[in-house]
Amino acid sequence: MINLSVNINKVATLRNSRGGNMPDVQKVAQDCERFGAQGITVHPRPDERHIRYDDVYKLKSLVSTELNIEGYPGKPFVDLVLKVRPNQVTLVPDAPDALTSDAGWKTKIHFDRLSELVDLFTEKSIRTSLFVDASEEDIEWAAKTGADRVELYTGPYASQYALDRDAAIAPFVRAAGLARRLGMGVNAGHDLSLENLAFFASEIDWLEEVSIGHALVCDALYFGLEKTINLYKACLM
Repeated sequence: MINLSVNINKVATLRNSRGGNMPDVQKVAQDCERFGAQGITVHPRPDERHIRYDDVYKLKSLVSTELNIEGYPGKPFVDLVLKVRPNQVTLVPDAPDALTSDAGWKTKIHFDRLSELVDLFTEKSIRTSLFVDASEEDIEWAAKTGADRVELYTGPYASQYALDRDAAIAPFVRAAGLARRLGMGVNAGHDLSLENLAFFASEIDWLEEVSIGHALVCDALYFGLEKTINLYKACLM
């Protein structure tokens, strides 16, 4: 079974909109695990508009499955990861003020920096994943950095799914297959939903993990958190 890591950033966004501690981000993370999620993902940004750095420190002692911290590797982020030592760090290339991640690393261009970071995190026994497009060149250079995994940016798949799902999935099957041949694990994330997840997982059944936040939290408004997590897990079986 492919692991489901729930991104709880949107829960923090709701909390921050009113101040106080409602909803309780830490409790939601624990409830996600209790309801069957195999991991928790957070993406702290410098402006702390959703997950705050303080949240990440608290989650480290609470998450009993896997904690995945994703973000742009500026110095504050790197320092945070080294202090918290999550199970996995996912490096994304988006600018600190980006609304959301919308492209993967050009790993050949950023090879030296990414290699340094992979070495740094590997020394601390932190699994490292690089956020990449479904590009064979980017995956080949990602493998050369020594990263453990790639996370495929699935925004293009989601946007094309309703038009032609076979055409939408084709580059991702090729990319994931190359990553596997190069000895890398494959994660996926961004705009995956109950509509498109099952097909993606069935066509790339060697995925290690999907990280899903926005769609899952939206669905939870209608179905409740426990049922929603189980619906997403059913797509991965």
